[in-house]
Amino acid sequence: MASRKAGTRSKAAAKRQQRGSSNVFSMFEQSQIQEFKEAFSCIDQNRDGIISKSDLKETYGQLGKMNVKDEELEEMLKEGKGPVNFTVFLTLFGEKLNGTDPEESILAAFKLFDPNGSGYVNKEEFKQLLLTQADKFSPEEVEEMFAVAPIDVAGNIDYKSLCYIITHGDEKED
Repeated sequence: MASRKAGTRSKAAAKRQQRGSSNVFSMFEQSQIQEFKEAFSCIDQNRDGIISKSDLKETYGQLGKMNVKDEELEEMLKEGKGPVNFTVFLTLFGEKLNGTDPEESILAAFKLFDPNGSGYVNKEEFKQLLLTQADKFSPEEVEEMFAVAPIDVAGNIDYKSLCYIITHGDEKED
């Protein structure tokens, strides 16, 4: 989807994006969203609805930090993977507060179990790993995850789609 031009997005992709965006609002109470909105407004110095490098530089200046490097500001903005509007701002905070790893990190972890690079891991093998290794899952947690995981008829999990669901929400949610 990232390689498609914005003008050619399908209706389904637009709906998934809307769900992903609206999903972030369900992570917070209304009062918290209002506080984030106020913080966003303080940072968005030029009031254009997008946090830019100059907005961050001015905000740091107001806080007394005058020597912030452009590279540091650019790194902050890169976390948004595009223009940082209020929804992206809220999503970034949601990820930080709820401990969700970035999609790339989750994909990299799954790739360790996919030596052939097929984009799939075997459900039963993965289940055994979840139940027995590191931060062990309970059988109930495994079943919850499998309930939303895209599993083919051969019993393989499409982990790229699962990573999207983990980071953006279940496409089937209403």
